[in-house]
Amino acid sequence: MAPQRAVQLSLKKPTYAVCVVGIETYVDVYSDVPEGAETFSVSGSPGVEVFTVYNIARVTEPTGKAYWPLNAGVDVIISVDTASKALNDLKVQVSYFGLQKAALGHSVLYLTGADISLDVDTGRTGKVKRSHGDKKTWRWGPEGYGAVLLVNCDRDSFWSREIDLTSTQLTSLDDLQDMAPMVLSCDGPDELFDSHKLVLNVPFSDSRRMGVFCARGGNSLSDYKQVLGPQHLYYEVERRPGEREISFYVEGLTFPDADFLGLVSLSVSLVDTKTLPEVPYFTDTVTFRMAPWIMTPNTQCPLELYVCSVLDSHGSNEKFLKDISDLVLKANCKLIVCPWTENRNDRWIQDEMEFGYIEAPHKSFPVVFDSPRDRGLKYFPYKRILGPDFGYVIRETQFAGVSGLDSFGNLDISPPVTVEGKEYPLGRILIGSSFPKSGGRRMAKVVRDFLKAQQVQAPVELYSDWLWVGHVDEFLSFVPTSDQKGFRLLLASPSACLNLFQEKKEEGYGEAAQFDGLNHQVKRSINEILEDRILRSDNLYAQRCIDWNREVLKQELGLTERDIVDIPQLFYLKDSHAEAFFPNMVNMVVLGKYLGIPKPYGPIINGCCCLEEKVRSLLEPLGLCCTFIDDYLSYHELCGEIHCGTNVRRKPFPFKWWHMVP
Repeated sequence: MAPQRAVQLSLKKPTYAVCVVGIETYVDVYSDVPEGAETFSVSGSPGVEVFTVYNIARVTEPTGKAYWPLNAGVDVIISVDTASKALNDLKVQVSYFGLQKAALGHSVLYLTGADISLDVDTGRTGKVKRSHGDKKTWRWGPEGYGAVLLVNCDRDSFWSREIDLTSTQLTSLDDLQDMAPMVLSCDGPDELFDSHKLVLNVPFSDSRRMGVFCARGGNSLSDYKQVLGPQHLYYEVERRPGEREISFYVEGLTFPDADFLGLVSLSVSLVDTKTLPEVPYFTDTVTFRMAPWIMTPNTQCPLELYVCSVLDSHGSNEKFLKDISDLVLKANCKLIVCPWTENRNDRWIQDEMEFGYIEAPHKSFPVVFDSPRDRGLKYFPYKRILGPDFGYVIRETQFAGVSGLDSFGNLDISPPVTVEGKEYPLGRILIGSSFPKSGGRRMAKVVRDFLKAQQVQAPVELYSDWLWVGHVDEFLSFVPTSDQKGFRLLLASPSACLNLFQEKKEEGYGEAAQFDGLNHQVKRSINEILEDRILRSDNLYAQRCIDWNREVLKQELGLTERDIVDIPQLFYLKDSHAEAFFPNMVNMVVLGKYLGIPKPYGPIINGCCCLEEKVRSLLEPLGLCCTFIDDYLSYHELCGEIHCGTNVRRKPFPFKWWHMVP
């Protein structure tokens, strides 16, 4: 370990110094040497470790009555292993000798041992343990180390209207569980702290990203005082007589983002107040990484399904809610219905928000990400979801307007994948964009930057601007499977649909009609659909767009054709952008093995919808249960489907994000 500071000795008077436990101090034995001295010896009292550093090619370690040579660059290093009971109770003596081996002089160093250490959960066990290792560095991976900080973005007090991190005062003792514990060891003679002080400080750049509360015991909110934060860059620690440990709690204030890599640090210094300017004897620094916001894919078990109760010209969506309720009951998760008074007839709850979570070794809680899209559901995430152990985050556009691609139906995530040996144990985020076009709509940069900055779910941009609404959930979905792969990617496929209809025509069912059973929709026979050149052209274009995404997904997620299931679907162009010709079956809700799929109202053949029958034949052998739900009037006619009108909170990953290497 490199020496932290140097102490010069004097032949005329004793020297006094403070030595911090575990920290090496260099003793300068050369600054004041008696005339004629050729060698020296050094000894320490019990509790002081003395060792020498020298070049073995030039110096032989003394034995018997021999001493260390003064002209060979021998360095003396000392350290103490415990805190002193009284001032100056430890001693080091250096004696100097001439050629006659007679002592020519002595230098005496009196030491006071102080045990000063700032400790956090560097071992990621959920508890603070004393560490003498590297606390400044933060390392990823299963063998990594370094403490984790949660962004304190929930609201633990029922009386508060604000997110906890906005307050400089503790509003609930429960809030302490959202913070990272930190312990300052400060053992030593009380008299030492009459002439020395302990100072906590945070770099200016980090002061707006973290807050530190000092704990003084008790069960009163007033026993916890914020001592570091945006308004406080340093804090002179109030050490009480005999106090050996002082507890602190550290909260995160901001998530990683384009201007913030996620690392923050703070330090404690032992400062000598007898000198001007005051001199720090010793500084100990700890580093935290802010826990990232993590999305969960369809392969994670569902916990809660959110859906809106609405009224429109067709009446209420009561029947749809009943069908969704039955599906939720099968999947054994909780149904939460957002009433009309809170959604203001905005049914697109998938577009308004995305559920995720944050996790530290000692605590995890869900966090809802509120989209920049501001319609009827604008206040629902903040007013109704934010609460105790349920966090909230938002990224808003400052100057540019919001486009349809900013809605979170345009935000999805894959299950865990491995791509050319690179593991993504938390999956990869999928964002719809205008690529490969040179212009067009893109998700807001502030949202894309935020998602990328979390580092653990490396985003992939797909081409969704070919669609009228422009969301990735219009052409893809993931479903869990019980085989070794664990999932399948579902892609909407005009080619599969046209091939299916061609097969049915050749089997003699050309007059079977699409939209059979819908009184308010013009029926189209299989023959008419296959003969419609404009519709065929539209779907050739749609297939090319989907195929472009197919290749990107295979490359970026490490998929093969065996991992992809083509779901029959037709589109039609409206002002050069595509819409679903019939209810888009890929736009489904996934609740474990139970799938809520938009009822396609396909041609009825032998008493069964041939589209439903085809989808069942593709998915049920994978262990999935298909339930087709009528969403035609309440969702499809308004350019959305079941996935657009529902939102699911899922279990977090069992994998710990800090074990990965981004």
